[in-house]
Amino acid sequence: MAAKKETRPKRVRKAPFIIILVFLIMGIVGIMTGEGSRVLEQAVQVCLSCIGIG
Repeated sequence: MAAKKETRPKRVRKAPFIIILVFLIMGIVGIMTGEGSRVLEQAVQVCLSCIGIG
């Protein structure tokens, strides 16, 4: 008979989950403070200046 291998339980890495959680919290805080509209305004200005209108 073949010897039975002992299998260790797989370790779950915590770092990716912590990083995702931090970025989600930062995103929510940014949305709540109105940064989304500010970023959009600046993006429009950059695009308009690139094509020579702004």
